[in-house]
Amino acid sequence: MSRSDATRLAAGVSGGLLLALLAAAPAAAASTVSIELNRLEPRDGACRVSLVVANPGDKSIDSLKLDLVFFDKEGVISRRLAVEAGPLRASKTSVKLFDASDTDCGSVSRVLLNDVTSCGGEQDCLGLVTTTSRVKGVEFGK
Repeated sequence: MSRSDATRLAAGVSGGLLLALLAAAPAAAASTVSIELNRLEPRDGACRVSLVVANPGDKSIDSLKLDLVFFDKEGVISRRLAVEAGPLRASKTSVKLFDASDTDCGSVSRVLLNDVTSCGGEQDCLGLVTTTSRVKGVEFGK
């Protein structure tokens, strides 16, 4: 093989790897699920939690089990709640409502997504999720 043939071969392999990486990048980005803490409202001795969950990917997710921890204004854990936010259809945004019993919405300063214990067969469920909050004065993070 001549030197110019080897150079062309190396360029072709590099170009093919680059194309493969570019093709894979949108699929990886599309698999991220976003969860927005949208609202906290008092409801019959509980705090109703409204989450907006977006699955922009092309695969449905049968189960999305969230381990949520609520902190009061002093930073003390006030409640732990395990909820099922699935199923999530592909390319769809959904609203999920949960009641945190014996929790005063006005005393919540932060909600921690402690873990995602199930996400439809993915390995790193917590890494699959991003978090944001629209509730004034209440942080929502991992």
